[in-house]
Amino acid sequence: MRIIIGGGGRVGTELARALRNEDKDVVLIDNDPRAVKNAQGIDILVLNGDVTQRSKFSEAGIEHAQVYVAATDSDEGNIISCALAKHAHKEATRGKKELLTICRIRNPNFIEEAKSGKLAQWAGVDQVVHPVDDAIKRLMSGLRSSSLSEVIPFQADAYIVELDVTAKATDVVHLSLRESGAKVEGGMPLIVGLKRENSPGKVPNADDQIIPGDRIAIATAGESSFNRILRIFGHEAIDFPDIPKVAIFGANRVGVRLASAWLESGGLVTIVERDLQKANNLAGAVIGNHPKLEIIHGDYLDKDLLNEIEISSHDIAIAALNNDHASIAAALLASDSGVKRTGLILYEADLVSVVRRMGITFAVDIKRVSVDSILALIHTELPGPYAVLSSVPDVVGICLPVTEKLKFVNKTLADAKIPDWCKVAFIQRKNTKGEWETMRPSPKKPLLEDDRLTIFLPPDRVYDIERKFKV
Repeated sequence: MRIIIGGGGRVGTELARALRNEDKDVVLIDNDPRAVKNAQGIDILVLNGDVTQRSKFSEAGIEHAQVYVAATDSDEGNIISCALAKHAHKEATRGKKELLTICRIRNPNFIEEAKSGKLAQWAGVDQVVHPVDDAIKRLMSGLRSSSLSEVIPFQADAYIVELDVTAKATDVVHLSLRESGAKVEGGMPLIVGLKRENSPGKVPNADDQIIPGDRIAIATAGESSFNRILRIFGHEAIDFPDIPKVAIFGANRVGVRLASAWLESGGLVTIVERDLQKANNLAGAVIGNHPKLEIIHGDYLDKDLLNEIEISSHDIAIAALNNDHASIAAALLASDSGVKRTGLILYEADLVSVVRRMGITFAVDIKRVSVDSILALIHTELPGPYAVLSSVPDVVGICLPVTEKLKFVNKTLADAKIPDWCKVAFIQRKNTKGEWETMRPSPKKPLLEDDRLTIFLPPDRVYDIERKFKV
């Protein structure tokens, strides 16, 4: 499969790296010489040029491509390049093949066009990536704990949580997973990824040991299971309030969406906005009439204002401003003023690990979420989420559909003969209401048609799984 990526920024290069790890044929185009130079170490074809020039698509071999991803920082440029790639592909193949176009977009007007189906009609954009909602889901789940380094929702109340193993995890360290499973009350959590310093990440087997300092990824169902996982691996577990009181700094698009999400979950929300016009616009919007929302015009870096709104009485403070440094400053000041849980949505990946050392409870890298969203759209044969584990980058998670073509339909998971380099994390099945439910896998669990298996495996084995199970 040839995939052409327009844009060599953070999203484009991380996407190229993930796809190359699957042995995909990748071409990246960017008109910034620095971006071109940075991408040349990924073992892909890198072209210096403008993605709104037809000649660049010809040079990239558009006739051999199955997917084009527009991932520049310009919405308009991305849309134009999708239209041009679509036309160049159709012209080169004489309409005998289809090209899937995926477009990264931020502008709410274009997002509405995509939701209505009109963007596909007038611009040739098949799929749109707008990762704000997914980033918010990760942030809200991650704020339930001060010790989780990452939380990845996998639909139907299924999660992957990543955390470090501490020396206090006396029931599990220096033992094989099989041995520790016998010691842990209620059974050992399902570890799907293991990363040790100076060693590549892996999908562990029953004979692998874990030691203090390991980074692990665990498959679990329900946020209520987070505290048990924390205690098993040597962390303090703090109860989360039933009705959290949340302060949000900034009434921009992300801030308003954050407020909506917390209100929908039953929280009490205070938004602090510096710009009077933005504060007034929010007050006049539909959400502004919500009885559990308070809108404050003022400076979130003003300690007197924070004292006035009793910021220390809030359970959570979140900064999702357009500038990462401003967000960090606001969150740190809230923490210094007595807020126990602080959250950030950031645009620079390097800052995510830095802010954790500063004492910020949880931070989400929105560009990392963009990459995962694009990967899920590229792997159209594998429905559901596709995620690269941030702490264990040598392991990815995919959803494998159980179709009538598979020989093990109506047989047990043991009969499925999943290769030993894979690990099944979840079995998901629709209930009588047509809603997906998540079940923990067991060898004796029967697999029904239309089930989904969430599987973790090395990225270079994704194609092997697709071929083995004919997806």
